[in-house]
Amino acid sequence: MQQEVVEAQGHLIDSHLMEQIFDTVVEHNGRFEVEQFSIGKTNAEPSYLRLKVETTESADMQQLLTHLLTLGCSPVDSGDAQMAPVERDKCAPEDFYSTTNHHTLIRRKGKWIEVQNQRMDAMIVVSGDTAVCRRLRDLRQGDQVVVGMRGIRVVPESKERDRLSFAFMNTDISSERQVETAVRQTAALIRQTRENGQKVIVVAGPVVIHTGGSRSLSLLIKCGWVQALLAGNALGVHDIEASLLGTSLGVRQSDGRQEEHGHRNHMRAINAIYHAGGIAKAVESGKLQSGVMYECVKSGVPFVLAGSLRDDGPLPDTITDMNQAQDAYAEQLKGAGLVLCLGSMLHSIATGNMAPSWVKIVCVDINPAVATKVSDRGTGQAVGVVTDVGLFLEHLARELGCK
Repeated sequence: MQQEVVEAQGHLIDSHLMEQIFDTVVEHNGRFEVEQFSIGKTNAEPSYLRLKVETTESADMQQLLTHLLTLGCSPVDSGDAQMAPVERDKCAPEDFYSTTNHHTLIRRKGKWIEVQNQRMDAMIVVSGDTAVCRRLRDLRQGDQVVVGMRGIRVVPESKERDRLSFAFMNTDISSERQVETAVRQTAALIRQTRENGQKVIVVAGPVVIHTGGSRSLSLLIKCGWVQALLAGNALGVHDIEASLLGTSLGVRQSDGRQEEHGHRNHMRAINAIYHAGGIAKAVESGKLQSGVMYECVKSGVPFVLAGSLRDDGPLPDTITDMNQAQDAYAEQLKGAGLVLCLGSMLHSIATGNMAPSWVKIVCVDINPAVATKVSDRGTGQAVGVVTDVGLFLEHLARELGCK
């Protein structure tokens, strides 16, 4: 029999981690014996679990330890983290450790050090007493990369025992949740995030414009509730089309009717921005006088427009190199406390994958499958609000006192 002793500490009961740990052992053809368990006696005191696990096969044990580590269980006698050198740029050692989005520490010379720039699906590169998450494409020859499962500690996010702040977070994604209630709770999160000196990041799709949410999002930016906007080329195009021509995808926003020859309006909008020399210059010249992009420029709120294969134009401000777009997104996510995802499956999932697990995410979409996919792709801290994005933004702007 293969045997290991693992331990975990935290709000194990509140966050349902203990039952997940037990289930994981059984799912991997293992057996467990609780050697020690002490429950936190106050709302601030963590619980402690020491568990002996057994499997018949060595391969099963390795798989089991990998899964237990993501739940916060690390081997008791693991020693220091093991490392191996990168022999060629962008090529990690075969047994590299792949990170989660949770707080991670490694043991180095008998001391636990926290890993910086936490994100999922990265490698841990160690230099002296510093450990940092680094993407595969950023590895360079000679980098020392953590390998194996030893000397690594993962600290999953715990459900808050005070039941405030993000207490409405749960795995239920239902259209039956009252919009007004979700708006009030989201507004409270936004206020708390700003009071804590953290950034509120908005990830938005073109549906914000199609559903009439442009004015409300513009107000939120103008009022100082948004510190960065992350989107694709389409949001910028249709926002500018609406501002310059009064249509979105060729549909008049005033009465919902198709504009004659409106199918070319988005190209007219792109052309106008090229003539102006970019979005900022279009604002400076007075060509662009309203809308989300206008308000970002006027309020000094940074924005990133990431391109895709299907883009028309694209706008001159759109970043068409995917690696550069990822880097720009990641840069704006530094210091974030809350991400508000509005009607964009692709960019919501991408942003969720870049954000560490302690950054709260509220995903608003009329399609419940979007919020589910964001959560299923590893962003377990995301909560879904199933409703019309334009309606949600209108209520949110009013709740936050934006007029």
